[in-house]
Amino acid sequence: MSSERLIYLPLGGAGEVGMNAYVYGYGKPGKEKLILVDLGVTFPDMDGTPGVDLILPDISWLEARKDDLEAVFITHAHEDHVGAVAHYYDRLGAPIHARAFTANIARRKMEEHGHSEKAVKTASAWPETVKAGPFSVGFVPISHSIPESSGLVIDSPGGRIVHSGDFKIDENPIVGEPFDHDLWASLAEPGVKALVCDSTNVFSHHDGRSESTVGQPITDLVQASKGMFVCTTFASNVARVKTLAEAGKRAGRSVCLLGRAMRRMIEAAVETGVLKDFPATVSPEEASNIPRENLMLIVTGSQGERRAASAQLANGKYNGMVLKEGDTFLFSSKTIPGNERGVIHIINKFSEMGVDVVEGDDRYHVSGHANRPDLDAMHKLIKPQIVVPMHGEHRHLREHVKLAEANRISGVLAVNGMMIDLSGNAPKVAEYVETGRTYVDGSIKIGAMDGIVRDRIRMALNGHVMINVIMDEEDEPLGEPWVEVMGLAETGRSRAPLVDVLEEDLAQFMGRAGAKTLTNDDKLEEGLRRVARQSAQNEIGKRPEVTVVISRLTA
Repeated sequence: MSSERLIYLPLGGAGEVGMNAYVYGYGKPGKEKLILVDLGVTFPDMDGTPGVDLILPDISWLEARKDDLEAVFITHAHEDHVGAVAHYYDRLGAPIHARAFTANIARRKMEEHGHSEKAVKTASAWPETVKAGPFSVGFVPISHSIPESSGLVIDSPGGRIVHSGDFKIDENPIVGEPFDHDLWASLAEPGVKALVCDSTNVFSHHDGRSESTVGQPITDLVQASKGMFVCTTFASNVARVKTLAEAGKRAGRSVCLLGRAMRRMIEAAVETGVLKDFPATVSPEEASNIPRENLMLIVTGSQGERRAASAQLANGKYNGMVLKEGDTFLFSSKTIPGNERGVIHIINKFSEMGVDVVEGDDRYHVSGHANRPDLDAMHKLIKPQIVVPMHGEHRHLREHVKLAEANRISGVLAVNGMMIDLSGNAPKVAEYVETGRTYVDGSIKIGAMDGIVRDRIRMALNGHVMINVIMDEEDEPLGEPWVEVMGLAETGRSRAPLVDVLEEDLAQFMGRAGAKTLTNDDKLEEGLRRVARQSAQNEIGKRPEVTVVISRLTA
């Protein structure tokens, strides 16, 4: 029996949608040589992560083994797969491999963070491969909602793994390569140990639709609209952006792209040759002089992002553009679970302006992920010994295991931190690794368990009280405590100002306190905090966060 093992370890993306990071290893237990597939981000929300800019996977386990990390492979250029490469390059240092379009996006990110673009290597499509320690990795073209998406063939002495990446079976994707059934079937010929597979749409039982089916309905909608026509989609969905722009042209409208991410994606697609014959566009300055009925805007912000063009237009104006009654706004996208509140807020803002909003209509959007029939077809093409679901919440992974077992294939449910030993004939859990999240908060990274965001939430929920106390050289109060409050009602049950009530109760506490309390900062702070919280509870029904500042004069 071999002393080496083949392992799979998700650090992100298994048990959630987003923040993808999957480790593969081969070697003696604990001494495996490693590769990382994808290194993405997920996005914060005001309820659970207020003020946070981005959420990254916790790579502490991988960083501790960075000398054994041979390479990073990026399947495609969506943020949840490539968004963290530049944030973590200084901590991992391994070369990054991607196909041309994805490499272009990755290099832009590296440049923004002051890293060398040379760390990103451009890979050719299968059958060419990249050697990384005991692994040989090939990029296999697959259809998705962004150009040059790839699944990976990962060969090692422990067997062949096929990592699907995000995919759908689309034979006419408009931009990017069509799904090649014969190519994918050929991958099964040497035998496949495991298919690690996208699970996002496992609950969608109907056949998936091609990107080519949305062009005519969008054209009809644009032609029927009277005022300015504005539409949003994922900036990375270059095929949809092209479809939208062509619909605008066919309707006789000038097309303007608004939003940095939108322009960056189109530029990258043109630079790398994956996007050809994109309709001519006008600048925002030129657009301001074009009659409304002759203008179409394609804007960022399909998920309600506060800083994106859609939200800015909903708030009044963006780049000189203002929406008015009679205009039309199309969401050519699906709202990702968790983003509903932001999208609904924008829809209501537009409604108040008299703008007609089209949202949630399947005629104008198709998913980039495989529905259940596509997943079933992929199982039958690859014929793996094992199916390992990834890219999905726990319910998606569990359902995908059931689908595999219905196809007489062994399935294993592995969530973030669960290391799976793929050696032998049956997968098994090798160990559990601590995983979590890292927050990009302004210009620094903080741990999810550091308490910073927790304190921020507590202050948002409960308000804040600051107590200032001065003690003289004899350890006696110099005057009474004074209080400042934030995020709390000015008056409570007694109808007196809250600050006055707090200061009176705190002064009484100071008057009763003995020498053991007055001479000990810890005891004095604890007592003042307890009194302030109880007093606020009695007055306004809130127990606020309290900061105590004790200043002592010295002789």
